[in-house]
Amino acid sequence: MADPARARRLAVRIREVVASTLERGVKDPRLGMVTVTDARVTPDLLDATIFYTVYGDDDAREASAAALESARGMLRSQVGRATGVKVTPTLTFIHDRLPEDTQHLEDLLDVARRRDAEIARARQDATPAGEPDPYRRPREIDVELEIDEADLELDVEPEPGRDWADPDAVGGDEARSGWRESAS
Repeated sequence: MADPARARRLAVRIREVVASTLERGVKDPRLGMVTVTDARVTPDLLDATIFYTVYGDDDAREASAAALESARGMLRSQVGRATGVKVTPTLTFIHDRLPEDTQHLEDLLDVARRRDAEIARARQDATPAGEPDPYRRPREIDVELEIDEADLELDVEPEPGRDWADPDAVGGDEARSGWRESAS
């Protein structure tokens, strides 16, 4: 297994060699305007996958695929001469669908933009169904509480001769906490 960095460098070199050989060395009339977009090499350096695009319609793409398949042996020998590796990798050509996929995504984004514009136009003169802004200000609640001041005062004192620290001086949690409650 080779170093991943070496496999990447070999893939870049294969891409350059195949692109220049297609431009100058392949004289097949079926070969259209082919652009080599990427090359990937397996970690064992035995197989290389070359991605390409073709300018034109489906017929041009099929004709270029046939021309690449017929020129595969010559391209592999050129790669072997140019790279100097012990075993020349086998070449596999795959049509790169990235431009078509990109165009499809652009079309979908255009549809979304048009729909957003339609919604914005419909929303422009609309009014909310409820209050215009129900969350901006606190709501006022009209509740009056009647509180007797006698209920607010609570005096707790220990028995005469006892200390606050003594839990039995005053019954309950008030004595244990050691403080006196009075609300006035």
